[in-house]
Formats: sequence, structure tokens, C-alpha cells
Amino acid sequence: MRHSVNEITIRAPVQRVMEYAFDLPRWPAYLPHYRWVTILEQEGERQTVEMACWRTGIPLRWRSHLWVLPEERRMRFRHIAGPARGMDVEWLLREEGELVHVSIRHDLSLELPIVKSALGQWVVGECFVGAVAGRTLAWLKKTVEASLTE
Repeated sequence: MRHSVNEITIRAPVQRVMEYAFDLPRWPAYLPHYRWVTILEQEGERQTVEMACWRTGIPLRWRSHLWVLPEERRMRFRHIAGPARGMDVEWLLREEGELVHVSIRHDLSLELPIVKSALGQWVVGECFVGAVAGRTLAWLKKTVEASLTE
């Protein structure tokens, strides 16, 4: 299993960061690489979502189960369709004074034979997952910090 972590620090109240980070259907409005996020089903605390974004001109699309846990300042994904099927993702927000440390951890335990190899996991993990997560965090920071000056 391959693990990767993307991190960023945002100068904002934790509640403001949560407003933007945990409202996935609004992501395309302020994360320009996201094409859509659609909630397909709600079953108790679990949502099934379809997400789509661009990675340097390459269209990506996947489905995940999603649990948003605001009281724990985290959310979890389990990819159920797409090239990263089998991957677990956890967002964690940690308040540090006037700052919020946001981390996204990906645990790649990929199920598709073509990406299950070490090379396949590296390609998916570094070239796609890590790149998209890094861009997501950079735009989240920019958007949240700009919202404080409006």
C-alpha cells in the first residue's frame, strides 16, 4: 500500500475553513480544476458522490463514499469507482492558534489490475492524486483567506 500526504496552513478561523472544505457541491465555484461534484445518494451519514476535475488537460472522474464529520474536523472518502477504486482518503483540520493546518492523506490500496502494480500506484499517487490534492489545497487557501478581506 502506498501512502501520500498533502498539507497546507491557512490563516483563518477553523469554522471558515470547514465552510469551504466540507461543502463539496460548491467546490467547482472556487476550485477551478473541479468540473463537478454531485451527491448521488445519501444513506445515513454516508453520501455517495461523483467528482470530476482536470489534471493538466486530462479529464478525471470517480465515485466515492463520503463521510463529513464536522465535530471531528475531518472527512473521509472511499473511492468506489474509477482508476483509484479502493483508495481511502482522509481530510483533517487542526487548529493552531490563528492558523488551520489542513492535511489530506491518501492510502492507495488500488483494486484495478492495471494500476495495482508499484508503477501503477506511483503514477496514480504522484502524477494524479498528489497533484490534484496539492492544487485543491492551494486554491482552498487562496479562497478562504480572500474571503476574510471581503
